[in-house]
Amino acid sequence: MRQNVGPSEDDGFHLTDTSTGKTRLFASIADILAKADPPVRIDDPARQEIYGFHSKFNPQGDRLMLSLRWFPTVADPRWNLFKHDFSAVRYAWVTTGLDGGAFACAVGPEQWEKGGHHATWFPDGKRISMNLNIDRDGLRFVEVDADGADLRKMLDATPGSGHPTVHRDGRHLLTDAYKGERIAFGDGTVPLRWIDLDSGREEVVARINVDTGCEDSVLRVDPHPAWDRTWRYVAFNGFVGGSRRVFIADMRSLLEPK
Repeated sequence: MRQNVGPSEDDGFHLTDTSTGKTRLFASIADILAKADPPVRIDDPARQEIYGFHSKFNPQGDRLMLSLRWFPTVADPRWNLFKHDFSAVRYAWVTTGLDGGAFACAVGPEQWEKGGHHATWFPDGKRISMNLNIDRDGLRFVEVDADGADLRKMLDATPGSGHPTVHRDGRHLLTDAYKGERIAFGDGTVPLRWIDLDSGREEVVARINVDTGCEDSVLRVDPHPAWDRTWRYVAFNGFVGGSRRVFIADMRSLLEPK
């Protein structure tokens, strides 16, 4: 991919019509930074390399979550971010409607500064769940409104990990872990954690290998659990039999009243 220096006006996030294959630029990085309210706070953006990172439709299909990632520009475009100091990288999550008319920075670099993970939508399509080091004492599961309001912890004592996703019942949270996190098992396997948000009680519903044997983090495997539209099944990744695989788990027994 090309090297971006400063806020690009012709790169950012693209929408593709899957029936025709036609693609159009939905929002440029320059447009997002100019319109975002609250703003995305980037120090000296003209000297930063700024890229689109993640993008997600909410379950209702009427809003988008867009992530930006940036770091100080370097002279060599072949420079590999993943082989250098991650402390220089900054992130932000921005939300918008499908018209792209208004943007809001839901979580900016000031919240990410001490650590965080990727975000996802709540089932209501109005809030975001993720991990942040909100109290500067380790990751916690947090939620925040799409416009950046009301950032708060979901649980006080339970350590965060991985990519938390809240079930439609509003009571249960499912998440994974990176293999280097303390919640992992230390042998290349990680848990899928099933957490009751009312009591804080949790159990391991699956233990999956993610160790590819390759130390380049570009090639890592994250389980990254995701619900289907019925809110009964979960898809997640693993590294089994020498290759990356996608698994499906039927969660019905955990969701039925006991």
